[in-house]
Amino acid sequence: MSERRFSRRRALATGLSGVGVALAGCLAEEDDGNGNGSGNGGNGETTGTTDDDAPTVGILENRTGNLALEGTSKHQASLLAIEEINENGGVLGEEVEVFDPDPRSDNQRYTELTQEAIRDEEVDALWAAYSSAARETIRPLINQHEQLYFYTTQYEGGVCDKTTFPVGATARQQLGAVVPYLIEEYGERIYIIAADYNFGQLSGEWVNILAEEEGAEIVGEEYIPLESSSFSSTINNIQGEDPDFIMSMLVGGNHAAFYQERAANDLDIPIGSSTTMAQGYEHLRLDPPALTDMYVGVNYMQELQTDASQEFVDAFYEKFPDAEYINQEAQNNYFSVYMWKEAVERAGTFDQEAVIEELESGIEVDAPEGPIELDPATHHMTHHMRVAHADENHEITFDGEQYIEPTFLHDAGCDLTVESEQTQYEPSDVYE
Repeated sequence: MSERRFSRRRALATGLSGVGVALAGCLAEEDDGNGNGSGNGGNGETTGTTDDDAPTVGILENRTGNLALEGTSKHQASLLAIEEINENGGVLGEEVEVFDPDPRSDNQRYTELTQEAIRDEEVDALWAAYSSAARETIRPLINQHEQLYFYTTQYEGGVCDKTTFPVGATARQQLGAVVPYLIEEYGERIYIIAADYNFGQLSGEWVNILAEEEGAEIVGEEYIPLESSSFSSTINNIQGEDPDFIMSMLVGGNHAAFYQERAANDLDIPIGSSTTMAQGYEHLRLDPPALTDMYVGVNYMQELQTDASQEFVDAFYEKFPDAEYINQEAQNNYFSVYMWKEAVERAGTFDQEAVIEELESGIEVDAPEGPIELDPATHHMTHHMRVAHADENHEITFDGEQYIEPTFLHDAGCDLTVESEQTQYEPSDVYE
């Protein structure tokens, strides 16, 4: 048997499940152009058998259900990275196999598949979940089994967890790029609209904190249920307050109706966001001028005109010619697969404890967004943050580039190289 079969985690998994071989998809199978290899029949179910000694990664990203729009691109970018790695000799000379059933945007199914990935497939690393709710559904299992886990969605921030690496941009990084920019460009009166769940509420807290730091004023604040798709009263309220700009942390297909109603009501107030365009590509899905003067704090969009970005875009669409868009999270999946590879090769083993130790020694990676680095203490990334602007034709330009560290968790005292934690901090834990 190879070295990985004698790891501490395998002994734990064997004691819990008593099984060592299960079904998995394999990248050696022919792909159909939509991220569905013939090993999983194109329906998100696995049918191929994983080599018992081969290194295996879990890629649990939504390709169906209400989060398929965002998750499909993440899944595709992960497969692209693994394919490129395997074509160039694999990891430690071994071809990496993939366990990638479709979670179908269902949190209960996420739990079941995470259990299968850890106990049956014995994955060496796991990429899983789009929403914060899905992440928090599976994180107890991640913690219980000390599973190396990469969470790649831009998110509210605050997860300080020994085996979790939340490598997407945090709210502090995204909003910290766009809120001061808009205050300088348009003024100090801000109206907040956000989704009514933990991400939206915590993002609203961040806008309040940043506004106070910048000497700005919040003139209105609304939290919209995810099922809501009518915004006439919200638009009336905004018009009544006449803010200098709106900060929108709306999410999902229902909330996209706000931007269409905004255009229909000639609401020409600029909007800032941490969620729009870079994830659900509303600037392509909605007709102009719905997103005129939309400003978003992003670390990546496929429109970024750099050599590194164009190389990634070309490779992605060569493999997936019918893909809809490469979202911000897809880039995060892509570079984090390569980051895992580098840590494994530094460690000289797939043993997860050793790989985490190498990650915590500090790793730089040449991502499509530009050269970035992992912050060992917090397991987050220092990102190139930019302000993406959509004009009246939804053409995208970028401004205000900054290299922003994950300062929130530093302020919270998170240092996973010194003390192991499994905590999620909130802004109120740190800032008054």
